Amino acid sequence: MSTRKTTLFYSILIAVASVAVGMVIASRLDLAPSSSAQNLNVPATNSAPLSGPVDASTFKNIAKAQIPTVVNIRTEARARTRELSEFFGGGDDLFERFFGQRPPQGRGQQRPRQTPRGEGDGPITEGAGTGFIIDKAGFILTNNHVIEGAETIRVSLYGGGRNESYAAKVVGRDALTDSALIQLTEMPATPLQEVKFGDSDQMEPGDWVMAIGNPFRLSHTVTVGVISAIAREFRVTPGRSGYMLQTDAAINPGNSGGPLLNIRGEVVGMNTAIYTDAARQANIGIGFATPINTIRDLLPQLRTGKVTRGVIGVSVNVDFDRQAAEAMGIKEGRGALVATVPPGGPAARAGIQPGDVILEFNGRPVEDNVALVNMVMATKPGTTVPITIVRDKQRRTLNVTVDELDLEAEAGGRPSRRQAPDEPERTPTGFGMQIEPITPDIAREYELPRNRGGAIVVSVERGSPAFNAGVIAGDVILEVNRQPVTSVAQVTKALQSTPAGSPAFLLVWRDGQEQFIMINRR
Repeated sequence: MSTRKTTLFYSILIAVASVAVGMVIASRLDLAPSSSAQNLNVPATNSAPLSGPVDASTFKNIAKAQIPTVVNIRTEARARTRELSEFFGGGDDLFERFFGQRPPQGRGQQRPRQTPRGEGDGPITEGAGTGFIIDKAGFILTNNHVIEGAETIRVSLYGGGRNESYAAKVVGRDALTDSALIQLTEMPATPLQEVKFGDSDQMEPGDWVMAIGNPFRLSHTVTVGVISAIAREFRVTPGRSGYMLQTDAAINPGNSGGPLLNIRGEVVGMNTAIYTDAARQANIGIGFATPINTIRDLLPQLRTGKVTRGVIGVSVNVDFDRQAAEAMGIKEGRGALVATVPPGGPAARAGIQPGDVILEFNGRPVEDNVALVNMVMATKPGTTVPITIVRDKQRRTLNVTVDELDLEAEAGGRPSRRQAPDEPERTPTGFGMQIEPITPDIAREYELPRNRGGAIVVSVERGSPAFNAGVIAGDVILEVNRQPVTSVAQVTKALQSTPAGSPAFLLVWRDGQEQFIMINRR
């Protein structure tokens, strides 16, 4: 090797060694820059089969081991219009949206506290809920409705003093699963204890479960029950549903966000809502928990502060069943029935129409409406996927490019329901609705497509088949059983010719777009 090459080699070697030595010295002296971000260590899921005897010590041991992982959450929010009682025993809104009824006002877990004049725009509302630690770095899971709108969040730990609490911040939240990830900004002197995750897909009716929470501000209360049902369809927002675990383990106001544990003491759900009635305003043995597998899949996105979901721009009919599928020539007896397709959306651009039944999404069979919604939301926006549909008993495949879901725009853009003008000579249909002819004034007011429309709905009897199917006054009937209609006589004849026990299919014009409705006359 030449002298010049030898000199160059040793120069490079010395430079590399110098950098390495410098990095070691810097690390020893804590001079190297470090990231302030803390990674979230998502608990692993234990999918081993649940087995073994349940004896007198089983639940006592679970409680002793897991109570330290459960926290009490206190919040303060200014001028909040919603109370936690909406979700846990007594609030009108939850039960009207989720169960179609309005129970009496019950005891909530929030109370207004007056603030001195000049300190903000309104009274401070105090709230209470539950959470559970999933990471020793101070990450805690709870319900979105517990911390939504909170200006301050304080967390109390098991074994702490009466007035001992720690500040926390919201990291990410998700309205569709009613879940939120918060993190302590003040840490206790002793290490935190974190939960373990079980497999919520493994749960079956009859499996033992335990709930731990802070009902009615009674800290770290333990209750035991069983899984009453799995995959219970549950409306989480207007027009959107999810699957929940149903349990009879006693949960009450204040249990919001607490863990539901299996017999190994692993979290299989997050307690989210209860059902109550007019006689009793608290637990009656019907509670709902968001499956932990659903939340676990969202944790990486919750950690970033934003949950991104897909949307294709359709609404689906919640009453589509095997009988309706067979009536439409679908032998599989499954699928998702498209009710509306807003113009300009991904589905409209792909050629999907109201009345289509979606059988496959991206090569996967669609069992029902909730399954389709979950598939779409789990798809990355911008992805183009094939969709198999049935239209007029013919199968075809369309390609749709998934868009990004905007919940606020979706909720804010929901059309208002118009009331049709009060006209004489209303015609009954036998489905609990009355119709009238379409006048030129009605055609102009409702901006009907030219030469379309057979009748306008002017009243709907509460509790009737039409009412239960979602028909409203002001709907203009365009088709009956997939056939265009142009008069009241054609509408009534087509409806009356619907075979007994079979559904009737309507295509109506509502707020500037077509909507497909299935009416079951039982």
